[in-house]
Amino acid sequence: MSITGLFLCSFLIIHLIGNLQLFNNDGGYSFNKYTVFMTTNPLIKTVSYLLYASILFHAFWGLYLEFQNRKARPIGYAKSKNQGSWASKKMAILGTMLLVYIAVHLGDFWYEYKWGHLPYVTYTEDLRTGKLLNQEAMPANYTQEVKMLEVVNSETGTKAVTVKDLYVEAEEAFSKVWLVILYVLSMIALGFHLAHGFQSGFQTLGISHPKYTPFINALGTWIFAILIPLAFAAIPVYFLIK
Repeated sequence: MSITGLFLCSFLIIHLIGNLQLFNNDGGYSFNKYTVFMTTNPLIKTVSYLLYASILFHAFWGLYLEFQNRKARPIGYAKSKNQGSWASKKMAILGTMLLVYIAVHLGDFWYEYKWGHLPYVTYTEDLRTGKLLNQEAMPANYTQEVKMLEVVNSETGTKAVTVKDLYVEAEEAFSKVWLVILYVLSMIALGFHLAHGFQSGFQTLGISHPKYTPFINALGTWIFAILIPLAFAAIPVYFLIK
């Protein structure tokens, strides 16, 4: 549980860095190119299988452990002297909420990108300045065999890049108030889950020392429990307001 949990924490950082491209004022150009990179790079594609396995193992093994705990003691203590945090006592509930969120999130974006009917968009970039000159939605029936088609025009000094428009899918998805609320609540659940889970993962692995533990706790609280969930939650809110 600790190894898969900490691995998923590292994935959150990478995923957030990529998703922050959604804030760029370029019509989704940088985000759509990032999406192509993430789905074509051989190393990332290989690691993604480990990611899927880690999510499933972490979620279902956690539920199994919770079941075993309840089975071992069907009736709870009348009074507990355990000083553990609220999050530490609700990890199974928080984890279940996150599992539902992941299923919805994958359906909205991962499934749509791979098997849905996303439209294509062509961006024209000035090769000398890197400035985006034009953005054009392709016809609804347009398809291409490669995920990113690049055509360089040496005469005009421009490059035309045609990709699937996952950015427009984000715009459409996050125009729904109920979905934005679901994402924000899920990020609150993620914050509480990581508030306990991050430091607990290190403690389980035996990494506990008066010199290093305060730093680990601070990192888990401010970065993983607050900053990362807050940044993820800001994305759907940004699109809803926009």
